Amino acid sequence: MCPMESVPTILDETVAWQPDRAQRASAWPVPELLPAMLRGLACKCPACGKTKLYRGYLKVVDACAECAMPLGSVRADDAPPYFTIFVVGHIVVPLMLLIDMNYDIADWIQAAFWVPVSGLLALALLRPIKGATMGVMLRLGMVKADENG
Repeated sequence: MCPMESVPTILDETVAWQPDRAQRASAWPVPELLPAMLRGLACKCPACGKTKLYRGYLKVVDACAECAMPLGSVRADDAPPYFTIFVVGHIVVPLMLLIDMNYDIADWIQAAFWVPVSGLLALALLRPIKGATMGVMLRLGMVKADENG
């Protein structure tokens, strides 16, 4: 008898657990990915696009006044700052290299210019990028069910 004949394989066993693939109806409208991202980018509700997304600089409203989407339950957390740094870096670094290669400007002048430009650009892009991230999360169903979960 071959030693491999007695070893059961995964193909011999049936899989007991299967993911729940049933489509659940949502209490709020769930748009397609691109409209949800564009609405969030405009700092509007990603679900309906009719009301404002923020009640402060980055503080999200608890729920949309128009469609009742629980916007406060969409937790973007660390993704928007990461995406913002990525975008700002891809804007500032090529411009900085282009200026450095074509002009003879002292390093301290470059630093005095590019550091504030980077900071202001990051502050300007953080809200729209957070909105777009929330639109993606809404489309993917990444809404926290309750406050304890």
